[in-house]
Amino acid sequence: MWNRYVFGKQTVRELNEQTGYDKKTIFKYLDEHEVPKKVRNPRPIHLVVDATYFGTRTDHTAWGVILFRDADQKENLWWKYVPHETASDYEEGKKQIELLGYTIKSVTSDGFLGLPRVFEPIPFQMCQFHMKQIVIRNVTTKPITEAGKVLLAMASTLTQTTEEIFLRRLQDFHVKYISFLSEKTTHPDGSKSWTHEGARRAYMSLVHWREYLFTYKKYTGVPNTTNTCDGHFSHIKDVIRIHRGLCKPFKQKVLDSIFLESTIAPKKKKN
Repeated sequence: MWNRYVFGKQTVRELNEQTGYDKKTIFKYLDEHEVPKKVRNPRPIHLVVDATYFGTRTDHTAWGVILFRDADQKENLWWKYVPHETASDYEEGKKQIELLGYTIKSVTSDGFLGLPRVFEPIPFQMCQFHMKQIVIRNVTTKPITEAGKVLLAMASTLTQTTEEIFLRRLQDFHVKYISFLSEKTTHPDGSKSWTHEGARRAYMSLVHWREYLFTYKKYTGVPNTTNTCDGHFSHIKDVIRIHRGLCKPFKQKVLDSIFLESTIAPKKKKN
């Protein structure tokens, strides 16, 4: 019943029609289901870490889950439900993974601040896709200024360039546009702000993450994106949308089952 509900994406109404059980009985069976403990297979891993949120973040009802996933075997190794991400949560996950016997060969992340320090001295890769998204968020997909267009081009070609070329382009950008990025606007109340704040933020983000954008070229097996987590989260949210209206504890039990299987389509479903 539980596997049909979670992995078969069948609603209570569909289970009612298929089994003949009334909805109250179905909910009883679902509530009684216990998610088994995870079986561990400690080994060297290339780790991908990321987080996703449920609910509305603007009204403070959202909560999230931090996930540690093996990039090679696509296995979820550790997860934690949180009101919001903190560096200490990732530090906790790192310690737990290592205590379980795993050896972290590298870490790929979406750029949550402070993570390189958390995982130091482990090789750290900033997700190139998220780096591009950060730039787009600040200059849009159709920048008006020349500087914005150059920044977008730099971010869009990360996967096709080398660290040497990228750093040279970044330095050339600084020489040509630093005066432009340093312009300030004076407001009627006398306060000042950066005139080209979006372009400035995009540039500063590229500068901040520059030493972590090409780690995957220095070490074999390091993924350059967090795609394995992003795709997994997308499929999980499809399941949650089908079963919308769940209370938080029950929703987390559904998530625990999926995280345990590391997929929404397990080859072998437990009875």
